[in-house]
Amino acid sequence: MTGTLKDMANTSSRTLRLLSLLQTHRYWPGPELSDRLGVSPRTLRRDVDRLRELGYPVVAHRGVDGGYQLAPGAALPPLVVDDEEAVALAIGLRMAAQGAVAGIEESAVRALTKVVQVMPPRLRRRIDALRAVTVPAAWGAGPTIDADVLTAVAQACRDEERLRFSYRARAGEQSARHVEPHRLVSLGRRWYLVAYDLGRHDWRSFRLDRLSDPGSTGERFRPRELPAEDAADFVRAGIATMPQTYAVEVIVHAPAAKVRATVSRWGTVEEIGDDRCRLLMTVDGLEWPTMLIGAIGADFEIVGPPELTDFVREWGTRFLRVTG
Repeated sequence: MTGTLKDMANTSSRTLRLLSLLQTHRYWPGPELSDRLGVSPRTLRRDVDRLRELGYPVVAHRGVDGGYQLAPGAALPPLVVDDEEAVALAIGLRMAAQGAVAGIEESAVRALTKVVQVMPPRLRRRIDALRAVTVPAAWGAGPTIDADVLTAVAQACRDEERLRFSYRARAGEQSARHVEPHRLVSLGRRWYLVAYDLGRHDWRSFRLDRLSDPGSTGERFRPRELPAEDAADFVRAGIATMPQTYAVEVIVHAPAAKVRATVSRWGTVEEIGDDRCRLLMTVDGLEWPTMLIGAIGADFEIVGPPELTDFVREWGTRFLRVTG
């Protein structure tokens, strides 16, 4: 009896390990999966059958290059979440992935990738419908990232699958890219993809808010060695060498403590007097400093750059036109 219980425990543990492996790659060759689990191909087939009995849609590919993959099913696997919970979960993960809660963006993307992989089409349509009629109202957030782009890129990184997409460079020119995706990096208020660019024959980092139409190629690749300690260091090094576009300097007619409380870590505040201070920012766009200055709620003088004066004048004209 003791031996039987032990065998059952080992089988259950191995089945969970199999499920975990199937969730980490889009496709597993049969011999490689058997080797990972330390079982024969016949035992692997029995374990796959157990997962199917539990409702997990495992697809088998026969032949010399045969293998297994976890595919979308007609329903979510039982004893996990129901349809309503699945929709709520996916919507919540999309919000978290886009920075609704600081510090959990990367975990949210990983979880969203797993959920979307096994979600039936009818539930995906419900989520898309909710997103289509929902207006986000983020204040001071970073550039908007489509969660579908995040999910597609995350899946390509996870599956070690080459990726094609359209990319808009800093100056605005559009180009087609073919890459070997390495890692996603959440840094500051932006998402970056670190990848080896097959067209440029070098490593690159891509801002996801400038990336569109990511397409799976089905081409697997052997990961290359990244020329940095990790993906985040690679992105930071790239940012450090980029020329900054605007050096903002504004004199604000308010106490330095009040201004610091508003701008937080996005700028440097130097005290000039009891009710005046200097705000300094280095930015690559004028929208963000304009919003911050407006949020302070005090009079101010723009020292530079001249482009900021023109930008604020344009905003002011637009607001006055709306108010009549």
